[in-house]
This record gives sequence, C-alpha cells and structure tokens, in this order.
Amino acid sequence: MYILSEPQVQLAGMIGGMEILVILLVVLIFFGGRKIPELMRGLGKGMREYKNAVNGLEEELSDAPPKSKESTDIK
Repeated sequence: MYILSEPQVQLAGMIGGMEILVILLVVLIFFGGRKIPELMRGLGKGMREYKNAVNGLEEELSDAPPKSKESTDIK
C-alpha cells in the first residue's frame, strides 16, 4: 500500500493564489494584453452555448412522454 507524504498531498489540493498569478502572467506574456479580451469573449460564448445545449437537452427529456409498459402476451 502506498501512502502519500505531506508534500504530495498538498500537490493534489486546490490551486493557490500564487499559482493563479503565475498562470495569468504566462497567459499575458503569450497572448498579450490586446488578445486576452478576445479570448475571454470566445470562452464566454462557448460556455453559453454549452449551457444552452445542456438546458435544451434537459427540456427535451422532461417533455418526452413516459414510456408505457406494453404487455408481451404471446397468442
């Protein structure tokens, strides 16, 4: 049986504030300040489309008539 030590358990946890700052800095360096609003706009549109698709699927499933149990009498 393999037991995780304390530092390994911390790596499996949530991302902290310093890590988020580093990620944002790397994104800023790669894409530049002018490109970030376009990226965020595209991300928002994608999330909105996904949410609409999920809601549409849930709506279709709730509107579908329940399946009736048919008897399988063999004559």
